[in-house]
Amino acid sequence: MRRFFQFLKKNLALKRLWLLILFPLGLLLTGFAAAWPDFAEGWARTVYRYLSQGVNFLTSLLPFSLAEILLYLLIIGVLAYFVVGITRLVRRREKRGQRLFRFLITPLCALSVVYFVFVTFCGINYSRYTFAQVSGLPVRDSSVEELYTLCLSLVEDVNSLRAQLPEDGQGVMVSGFSSQAEKAQQARVSYDTLEAQYPTLTAGYGAPKPVLASRLMSWCDITGIFVPFTFEANVNTDVPDYSQPATMCHELSHLRGYMREDEANFIAYLACRNSESIEFQYSGAMLAFVHTNNALYSADQELWQAAYATLSEGVRRDLAFNSAYWQQFEGPVSEISRTVNNAYLQANRQEDGVQSYGRVVDLLLADYRANHS
Repeated sequence: MRRFFQFLKKNLALKRLWLLILFPLGLLLTGFAAAWPDFAEGWARTVYRYLSQGVNFLTSLLPFSLAEILLYLLIIGVLAYFVVGITRLVRRREKRGQRLFRFLITPLCALSVVYFVFVTFCGINYSRYTFAQVSGLPVRDSSVEELYTLCLSLVEDVNSLRAQLPEDGQGVMVSGFSSQAEKAQQARVSYDTLEAQYPTLTAGYGAPKPVLASRLMSWCDITGIFVPFTFEANVNTDVPDYSQPATMCHELSHLRGYMREDEANFIAYLACRNSESIEFQYSGAMLAFVHTNNALYSADQELWQAAYATLSEGVRRDLAFNSAYWQQFEGPVSEISRTVNNAYLQANRQEDGVQSYGRVVDLLLADYRANHS
């Protein structure tokens, strides 16, 4: 027993061991934010805003995703750490227990730091006021008839916009932008127009970044990802062209501190709708239509069929192409990725909806009522 306490005392002297306290501190901070939304909202509007703008300004100077490069280096570093560490443990027998303790405690300390940084950099924002609260949108239960009316309105939008866009030899919509960089800059400009109407959607952030391994992202069922450690909005550029602008604006919503997925979808729709680009307007309208159409299908299949029948052939070809694109990636990798993502969302208390049709559709309904009252 005395040897055990001597061993513990000796290892407690490790400075890195005290980093473990950051994990419970992160949990306490998360719980405090959940209990006091006022604190979370204040944090998002002050500490987070200035921190994100400062770091994003620096990372935006790079034409590539710094987060992607750091991820590759992290994978290499972790593999090297475990290979070298295990090899040394096997070859050297002296003080093996002490060296094993240090070998295991180091990654735990690193994870503790990463978790605390995640909480302070973006985790608190999950508990901020909802976008409906800060924007004044009256979210409430809606009738199936209201849902059907919204769906028909969106069908009219996508049909009209689709007729103005170029398509390839297969009749599928293709982007009119000359490069991904030009499209990303349009996303930035389109998003910045929202600040005048929605002050919490601060202008001045950089453009989203294309990911080099975009095809791999598709295999993982990922269209985009916001990385809070570098404050970069990263997007998959391998996906069908019509969906890319909405994805870019979705990730830019996270950059502004709105972390809930459904709210980010709605804000992306607003940014695309306000854009001068027909391509962005179409992408946002398609995003809104798909969510509304799915909700209508669950509520009333006859009304869903009636609404879907009014889609133009061009829109139908785009939807069919999108379905075929994602079908090729179905398998264990995409299933695991979805499971991990769902676990992440549940851990951050993201629920499917606040009223009857899910938060994004409820927000779309509230926005439609506000503009057609």
